Amino acid sequence: MQTTAIPRLAPPTRWRAPKKNIPQTLGERNRILQAVRRYVAEFNPVPPVPMAELKEHADRITSQLKCESIYRDYIGVLINNELWRETLATVPYERRLLLLPKCLRVESKCPAPFDELGLLCKQCGLCSIQDLQNEAERLGYAVLVAEGSAIVMSLVQAGKIDAIIGVSCLSVLERAFPYMEAGAIPGVAIPLLQDDCIDTTVDLDWIWDYIHLTSDDRTRRLDLGVLRAEVNSWFTADTLGEIMGAAADETERIAREWLGRAGKRWRPFLAVAAFQALQPDPSRNLPVDLRKIAVAVECFHKASLIHDDIEDNDALRYGEKTLHEAHGLPVALNVGDLLIGEGYRLISESGVSDPQKARMTLVAAQGQRQLCQGQGAELCWARNPGPLTALQVLDIFRRKTAPAFEVALRLGALYAGVDLHDESSETLTRYSEALGIAYQIRDDLSDLEGETNDISGLRPSLLLAIAYERAQGAQQELLKSLWHRQLPEGVHSAAVAAIYRELKADERARTLLETYKEETVRCLRDVENPNLKGLLRRVMGKIFNDTEIKGWCQEFEKKRLPNHDIHEVPLQAAV
Repeated sequence: MQTTAIPRLAPPTRWRAPKKNIPQTLGERNRILQAVRRYVAEFNPVPPVPMAELKEHADRITSQLKCESIYRDYIGVLINNELWRETLATVPYERRLLLLPKCLRVESKCPAPFDELGLLCKQCGLCSIQDLQNEAERLGYAVLVAEGSAIVMSLVQAGKIDAIIGVSCLSVLERAFPYMEAGAIPGVAIPLLQDDCIDTTVDLDWIWDYIHLTSDDRTRRLDLGVLRAEVNSWFTADTLGEIMGAAADETERIAREWLGRAGKRWRPFLAVAAFQALQPDPSRNLPVDLRKIAVAVECFHKASLIHDDIEDNDALRYGEKTLHEAHGLPVALNVGDLLIGEGYRLISESGVSDPQKARMTLVAAQGQRQLCQGQGAELCWARNPGPLTALQVLDIFRRKTAPAFEVALRLGALYAGVDLHDESSETLTRYSEALGIAYQIRDDLSDLEGETNDISGLRPSLLLAIAYERAQGAQQELLKSLWHRQLPEGVHSAAVAAIYRELKADERARTLLETYKEETVRCLRDVENPNLKGLLRRVMGKIFNDTEIKGWCQEFEKKRLPNHDIHEVPLQAAV
């Protein structure tokens, strides 16, 4: 079996319980962020805003949201970021400073020395500092991995820096604020994810977003949440009837009901996002006819799910009976085939030129072919099952998942009248492959507790491959039986999941997840269209933005002594 390469590894992620000073769920953080944006748009405070006034604004939002007052400092950081965001976008990259904390490194293994300017990265690849520094410097940034504030202030006072992007914990950000207020320097901040100052991590999606923020990207103000909600609204029964026409018979009725079932709908969203990115004015309303392309993409996807469920003998999908369980195998097969035909019909009925339709049809057919080959690789394995390496499992992921993402992006671009080719074509393929693999790894991790557990389904999984490579003795024999599609009598899925965790297969899988997420960002660096580049980067963040912020810097808390001179506090970042 062909294998797929693993990009250079990202740093291992440390998972700890968040403290109460930070919103602990993604939903709560998004709710706060939207409230901050509405507040800033309505009241339009003029930066720089003094710390006391910033806290007043934060208190108002805290009161409006009826959330805990301990979130005030976090809300203050978001307010300050929103106040400076558009100003930052207008500052040329070569006039910006990226300030990173040394605690992002793996301290026990880091070979980098320090000088008077900070850490001298040795490009060893053990942490995220290398990628962040290389990409920022490629764009033209000055980059410091520093603890002291003197060099930062000297750069500001010398007039060499017009904006700062800083990474640190909330406590340090709060104490660093007066420097930025005094200099009236635009600054945005990204809080660290852990509550100590050794081997910490950070939300890399957030940093990438700010590093690449530029006024050249006209999509930067698009609200992807609103865009996704609009796409989701196209899959109600009434709207599907408007787009596809009335259901002619029971077969079409079943197909429409399945098409409208739950699902994340990332693929139609990707098609619409690609279209928007390639518009002269991305803020304009979406054309009604674009809905046909989005629904066609979902038709192809939902058809593949029907067939996958049959091939894998799954009984549940979205918490309900799979189509073949509810209606029988012949009906399910027929409905899946119908949806494939519906996808091609919608493409042919879209209001674009005949050459565009022909190209879109070819792209969809090529994607369908690749998807079947990927599923076929797993089915052929099932006829003669045996252990697979992690690389082989990742290759199955690439072949099963990536084509659908790439088809969605290409169809959206073609509908916009842009046929991505040459370097852009290769980049789109790499982006889709990294995105698809990361997406499937996340599914593997969620399957530990989910309804479509790969353990009980006796399917190849990354967790099984990693655990098998690490296991010894009785554990390895048990896992080997799973590779041969046999779950020993008396052994339950929960026991196998416990072995995965004991062997830290889940931690390794999370590391690989972060690796491929980083790869989606890394492969966009050569995309020349700033709108497409910016939107694809943010789309990746939208899909995977599930990281928790986990607390405060213990090292700084120890330094919070009465009458402590602010000039002695390490400036790990600035806002």
